[in-house]
Amino acid sequence: MIDLFKPYQIGGLEIRNRFIRSATTSAWADDRGIIRPEAIRFYEGLAEGGVGLIIKGHLYIDSKGKAHQGMAGIHSDEVVPKLHELTDAVHRHGGAILAQINYGGYQAGAGERAGPSEYQGEGWKARAFTTSEIWSIVDKFGEASVRAIDAGFDGVQLHAAHGYLISEFLSKHANTRTDEWGGELKNRMRLLKEVYEDVRGRLGADAVIAMKINCEDFSRDGFTVDESAQVAHAMAIRGIDLIEVSGGGIGQDEKYKTRAKHSDLTLSEPIFAGHCEKIRAVTKPKPLALVNGFRTLPTMQAIVDRDIADLISFSRPFIREPDIVKKLQAGQEEVTCIRCDACEADGVFGKAMLRCRVDEP
Repeated sequence: MIDLFKPYQIGGLEIRNRFIRSATTSAWADDRGIIRPEAIRFYEGLAEGGVGLIIKGHLYIDSKGKAHQGMAGIHSDEVVPKLHELTDAVHRHGGAILAQINYGGYQAGAGERAGPSEYQGEGWKARAFTTSEIWSIVDKFGEASVRAIDAGFDGVQLHAAHGYLISEFLSKHANTRTDEWGGELKNRMRLLKEVYEDVRGRLGADAVIAMKINCEDFSRDGFTVDESAQVAHAMAIRGIDLIEVSGGGIGQDEKYKTRAKHSDLTLSEPIFAGHCEKIRAVTKPKPLALVNGFRTLPTMQAIVDRDIADLISFSRPFIREPDIVKKLQAGQEEVTCIRCDACEADGVFGKAMLRCRVDEP
């Protein structure tokens, strides 16, 4: 049995256990993208609670790619000092933290909706980026990664999931281009590869660069698990340090999510476990994290012992219990989060999500 509470190595970074706080958005930033004191206190609490690795909720690399009001940025040097206060607070308590860097694309509700192709959503329409604009975005990812290191982060995570820009390029549903950025998978994954190469070139071989990727989009005609495995394999060969497996993108339909489950019913908690196993088969021994659905310590243990993933990643349980890792180590068998999803209800998600509402009057 693998000890989940012993240190684990990700590239040149040692984390104190195998638990990851997955990135979750909030509105704890001002109009300039500078984080507010509430954000610093929240992340400090996570570090005090014993989590091995924290991934900061997504940071926009360009104001045009800002997903929502109150989103924190890493688009200018102006945001660096407050972000450094946050990383200092995490490090004081023995934690490690990555900056998740992102571009909203079709989901840039507080910026400009644009992406790989023209796309019609519910009440909005997005335009297609030109080739020169795509290269500019690659450059902005690189610049943002340097700011992240300047702000004291232990590395960066490229957000290539959940229907944001890189995820959109990967999806044949969202990306209908016919040039070198669309069509075959090798072209659709070009943005991710170019961003990674730019970031790696700026940060060097020893920097920790992770990515979050969909196991599939769960759309009728989008990014599939077989494609995800191919992309993950290609990025592992290129030197990505950590892959976090999630799911859900542009055009998703809840009815398709069941196909990501594991065939073993004892592994039914993490809803992407079946797909994760397929990705694991082509990326091993690259560190792999699985997110979404974990509730019980025995299931977390089984996922690692059965070599489906190396690291356990979740977010909602940390909203209710920032010290859940310490509690699990002390003998608690199950998180108390009931996944009621009140923390991401309309009027809450992205605004005040990082507070549990179960016990509120």
